[in-house]
Amino acid sequence: MLAPALVEAQPVAPVHPVLASGDLRTNLDLSGQWHYSIDPYRDGMAGFHGGDPGLGHRRYDTTDVAAAMRDDPAALYEYDMTRAPTATLPSSWLTHDATMRHYRGLVWYQRSFTADPRPGERQFLRFGAVNYRAHVYLNGKSVGAHEGGFTTFAFEVTGLLKPGANQITVGVDSDRSDTDLPPPVTDWETYGGITRAVTLVTTPATYVDDAWVRLTRDGRIAVDAVLDGKGAAGGALTLAIPALGLTLDGKADAAGHWTARVPAPVALERWSPDTPRLYDVTITAGADVWKDRIGFRTIAVEGDQILLNGKPVFLAGIALHEEEFGANPTRAITPQAARALLTEVKQGLHGNYVRLAHYPHSEVMTRMADELGLLVWSEIPIYWRVAFDNPQTLATARHMLAEEILRDRNRTAIAIWSVGNETPVSAARNAFLSTLAKDAHALDDTRLVSAALLVGRKQEGGASVFTVDDPLIPALDVMAVNAYNGWYTPDKLSDLASFVWRSPYEKPLILSEFGAGALAGEHDATRAHKFSEEFQADYYRATLDMASRIPFLRGMSPWVLKDFRSPRRQHPVYQQGWNRKGLESETGARKQAFDVLADYYAQHHP
Repeated sequence: MLAPALVEAQPVAPVHPVLASGDLRTNLDLSGQWHYSIDPYRDGMAGFHGGDPGLGHRRYDTTDVAAAMRDDPAALYEYDMTRAPTATLPSSWLTHDATMRHYRGLVWYQRSFTADPRPGERQFLRFGAVNYRAHVYLNGKSVGAHEGGFTTFAFEVTGLLKPGANQITVGVDSDRSDTDLPPPVTDWETYGGITRAVTLVTTPATYVDDAWVRLTRDGRIAVDAVLDGKGAAGGALTLAIPALGLTLDGKADAAGHWTARVPAPVALERWSPDTPRLYDVTITAGADVWKDRIGFRTIAVEGDQILLNGKPVFLAGIALHEEEFGANPTRAITPQAARALLTEVKQGLHGNYVRLAHYPHSEVMTRMADELGLLVWSEIPIYWRVAFDNPQTLATARHMLAEEILRDRNRTAIAIWSVGNETPVSAARNAFLSTLAKDAHALDDTRLVSAALLVGRKQEGGASVFTVDDPLIPALDVMAVNAYNGWYTPDKLSDLASFVWRSPYEKPLILSEFGAGALAGEHDATRAHKFSEEFQADYYRATLDMASRIPFLRGMSPWVLKDFRSPRRQHPVYQQGWNRKGLESETGARKQAFDVLADYYAQHHP
C-alpha cells in the first residue's frame, strides 16, 4: 500500500507556473536549426570511465572544437557539435534521419542565439515539451533538469545570459523504465526529441508568475494571481477585461498572492461550442503585463447529466493523438496543423468535443479548441500497467498533473481532467488514482474529473450485461469506459444491440473509446473482413446503435480521428507501424466510417 503521508501530501507545482502556461507575453522564439548528436552510451552525461567529468562535460561545453583543432592539430576531439548535422526544431528525431526511426536513448541538441539582457529584467528558458527527460545548459552551465515528455517547464537564466552570443545545449533522453510515465510499452509513438517550442521569456524584476481567470459556478468572475520578485509582497495588480468594461484593482498579500471575486457583468457572453466567445484579459503589475484570451463558461454534473452553462449537453466527439496529418509526421503541432485536425472534428464530424489522448497535448491544440469551440478531455499518461505501488512514480504523476492543470486552467475548452487510461484494478492503483483525482479537484474546482476505465461483463439469462462499477468511480465526477466489442472480442456485430448496460452510480457515462481498424482503400464485398472499410463502417453502425440504448450515456469519443504511428502494430499488409483505427488515413483520406459517425451526430446530437 502507498504511504499515507505521501498520499495526503500536497501536489508539487512547477517552479514558474505561468511561464509554463504560455500566456501571451512577447518572447524570443528559438525554433529553427539546431545541431544534434546521438549519444547511445551516455558518455556525455556520465563522463569517461563512468564518472570523470572531463569528457562528459565536453559534450555541452562552449569550446569551439573546430578552432581548437586548428590551433592544436594533435588535440583529440571525438565530437564537434558546431559541425554536427542539423534539424529543424521543434520536431522528433525519428524524422531527422532514416537511421533514427526507432532510436531510443540520449541525443544532444545545441544552437547559438543572440540576446540583449538589461539591468532590472529577468530571463527564463521555456520549453513546451521535451520527451522524456531534459538536461538543460546555458553557456556551459547547468540550469536544470525536467522529467515528463508532454508538459511545459521553465528555468530562470538571469545572470547566466550574456549580451551578444549565447549557446544553449539540451540533453534529451527518451528512454523510459517501468516506473516512468508512460511505461515503455504503449500503443502509440512517443516521439523522442524537443517536440514543442523553446523560447526565451523576458520579464521585469517583479512579474505575474501565475494567474487564473474564470467564471465560477455561482456566476462570478474570479481571479487568482501570484507575483514573484522582491516587489511581490503588497504589490498592486489590476485585472482588465476591456470588452466587458471590467476593471479590478487589488494588492497582493505578504506571499504575493491576490484573489478577487465579482459578479459577472450582464454583458458577458458565455463560451460554448456554438458561440466560442473569447475575451482579451490583462493583469498589470507595475511594469509587467500578463495577457491572455479567455472564455467564460461553467461545466458541472447533476445526477447523470453533464451541464454546460447550466444546460444538459451531450459530448459528441472523437479521440485523437498529437500527430499532424502526413505520411511522415514528426509531432510538430503548428496552428495550421491544429486547425486542420480540429476542423475535421468540428465541421466534418459535426462534433462539439474531443478527447486529447493519452497525455497533455500542445497548448497550440488547446488554444485552437478554445477558438473553434470544442470541449476537451485532457489527460496525463497514466497508461496501462503503471508502477502503482512505487511512491516515486506517484510523486512524478502528481507533478505532471500539476503542470498540466496549471498550464491549461485558463483554456476554456477543457471540461474534463482524466487521471488514467485502461488501468487494471488493484488496491495500489485505486489509492494512486484517487490521490490524483483529489489533486485535480484541489487544483481546479471548476472542471470535472474522469478516467478511461474497463468494464465488467457477465451473462444473465442469455443476455450480456455490462456493469460500470469500477472502485475508482466514487472519486470521479464522470464515468468513462473503453469498449471494443466485436473487434477485440468474438461478439457478432448483430449481438451488440442486445447488450444491457448498468451502473450502481448515478453519474454520467462517456464511452471514452470504441473502434475498429481499417486500411484506407481496403474493400470487402462480404463486409466480414476485418481491416476493410466496410467492416469498420458496420462496426460503427452496430456500436452506435448499442450506445443509443445506454440510458445514462452522456458522451462518446470513438477511437480515433486518424491513423497514427504505433511501433507495436506490425501487420505487414494492414498496419506497417500504424494503428489503423482512424476514421481517416494518416494523410487525411476519409474512410466509410467517417460518414457513419458524422451522420449519427448530425441526426442525434445536432
